[in-house]
Order: sequence, then structure tokens, then C-alpha cells
Amino acid sequence: MTTNSQEKNCVVSGIGMSQVGRRLGRSGLDLTLEAANKALRDAGLKPSDIDGLASWPGFTAQTPGFSPVSLSEVKENLGLALNWYSAGMEASQMSALVNACMAVASGQARHVLCFRTMTEATAMAGGERSSNIGHNSARVSDQWQWQVPFHATSAVIWVALIAQRYFHEFGTRREQLAQIALNARRNAQRNPNAVYRSPLTLEEYLASRIISTPLCLYDCDIPIDGSVAYIVSHRETAADLQSVPILVEAVCSPLYGRDTWDQMPDLTRFAAEDAGKRLWSRTELRPKDVDVGALYDGFSFLTMLWLEGLGFCGRGEAGDFIDGGERIALNGQLPLSTGGGQLSCGRLHGFVQIHEAVTQLRGLGGERQVPGDPRVAIVSNGGGPIAGAALFVRD
Repeated sequence: MTTNSQEKNCVVSGIGMSQVGRRLGRSGLDLTLEAANKALRDAGLKPSDIDGLASWPGFTAQTPGFSPVSLSEVKENLGLALNWYSAGMEASQMSALVNACMAVASGQARHVLCFRTMTEATAMAGGERSSNIGHNSARVSDQWQWQVPFHATSAVIWVALIAQRYFHEFGTRREQLAQIALNARRNAQRNPNAVYRSPLTLEEYLASRIISTPLCLYDCDIPIDGSVAYIVSHRETAADLQSVPILVEAVCSPLYGRDTWDQMPDLTRFAAEDAGKRLWSRTELRPKDVDVGALYDGFSFLTMLWLEGLGFCGRGEAGDFIDGGERIALNGQLPLSTGGGQLSCGRLHGFVQIHEAVTQLRGLGGERQVPGDPRVAIVSNGGGPIAGAALFVRD
């Protein structure tokens, strides 16, 4: 039985992506305004039409380049008058979409501009580094008490721990995991906005340096400079929009289990399963109805967990599902990372997945367009205890 899904009153009315690349040297505000103005033009809206603003995770100076622009800067520079706004480090990066849909469905806002901006590549090139967690004498608490003593403060270590256990339990091979990165790169070669477009072979993947066993260099997404924006509007505005509106069929960002990456009774089961159960409870659609998958690939292994959690294969079967890459190719059973994903297009924490899903459903993918007539796309982001998912439909 499905729940009362208020998000069905919402559409994605416009999308925009700034220049994306390595060490662009542009400010976060500059990139955000480029993406936002593209989204406005795409929707056929003016800044005066926007009465809501949402982002994830909100401005932070703790990690240079991670979230370099605030809501107030965007508001002032676009000249917005806001009835509603939201930005915070909620568990799932999908929270901006969820919050925007709830604001629109409840009448708090009519058109909500959502954005995610990063300038990590420029910050790192300038010698700036992440926060000082674990590098001073301050007492640590919460999840850090299990990680700092072992110098395990990087997310790649947490994901590798899960992947290592999963490989042991289910006999997964690196040659199977490689298909996520190889597929993303093949699709990125057809995407002019992708950061990495050179060919990648299985041999190159297997020979690349290990970052944290079993994850290698190509299993990790790319720190970049860039911004993605999209606009969530009320469904009744669809007739007035310039571009094809994409219906929001269902959204979720549950947090049922412990908010930890490593203190779990089973290191092969995480919040992707919870998101899958919650998402499918909010719609009559089922996995067999999905034409395009934009599943989170901050690390390639997370895509495998999402395939299982969302019901595209059984538990422990993701390695066999992606083996050889045919099922997840553009003309496969479930095309994944059609624009290159975060592994080849760059790290924008799930916002690039939403942009790509809308692009595909509108039939505007160009050389990377999924064949046929895709009408349903699924998007997910997060990993470990962090999970958000959404279904989009073209009417």
C-alpha cells in the first residue's frame, strides 16, 4: 500500500550546470550564479518568480571548497524575495529536494531554486586542507571517537571497510567492481561537460594504485569546481513553463538505523535498503518500470549497494548484475551513470545525478541519450548510514 505522497504535486521545471572542471579559479558564487541563471532560463522563469531557496549542506568554512557559498549570497545577488529557505547538513544530500518538494506541496513556496556548489579542486591546489579533526589535542566524540585513534578520518577508508567485508561474504571480484568505473567513463566520453573523457580500460583500472583495499584510484569520485542548480515548482504551473517539466513521483531520505559507518552488526547492510523500502512505499511503480538509473557513485562500491537496496537485484548479487557491464550500459537493462556520474563528471553530491536524470527524460542526452523513450528515472545519493532516493517521471 502506498502512502500519501505530497511530492506528486511537484515538478522539476528547470536545470542548469556551470562550467565544471579542475582548478578553475572561479569563486563559488560565480559558479552558482551561472548554474542558477541557466536553470531559470531553462524553466522560462525570472528571479522574481523564485520564492524559495534550498541547498545542501549550507555554507561551511571548516572544509575549504566543500560548500563555499551561502544562501544569503545567492539571494542577494539574484535579488530574490523568499517566502521559504533551507540549508543544513542533514543526513542525506537528497534533503534539498525533499525539503523543496515539501515546501511547494504545502504552499510555503511556488518555485524553489536548489543548488550545490564546490570549489574543492582550487582549494586543494592552493594548499588548503580539510578540518583539523584528529590533528590537534581536542577530545573527539560521537563517531569520530571510533575513527580518529586509527587515523581513519577519510570516507574512502569507511567505504573500503564495508567493501572488503562485502567481497569476503559474497565472493565479489575487483573485475566486477571495475564495471561501474568503466561504464561511467564510456558514457563520459559522450558528454562534453564531463571532466574525465579519456578512455579507461580494465587493465588500466586493475593496475591503478590502491587507495584503500579493495578500492583503487578509479573507484573514487573527482574533487572539482562546479555548480548544479534545479528548480522545483508546483505541478499546476507546468503549462506556463518553457521546458518539459519532469514530475516528481516519489522522494525519501530515511534514517532508521544507527548514524555510523562502522559500528554496525552487519557491515554489508546499510541505509540504501531503508531508502528502497521507503521509496517504493510512496509509488505504484516498481524497479521493472525504471528506464534510467542515476545512482550515487561517490565511490563505485556504493552503486552496488544501491542496486541491491533499490531492488534491482538480490542481496549479494550486485557483482553478478554488473559483471561484464552489459546490463548497465546505455542500451542495457538499467543504464547507469549515463553522463559519467561523479566518477568521471565530478563530485557534486547527487545534484549532478538529478541534472542527468532530467536531461535523459527530456531526450536531450545527445550522443549519450538512452535509446527508446525513457519515461522513468531513479536517482539516489549517499552511502553507509546516509541515504536519499527519488523517482522522476515524464508525463
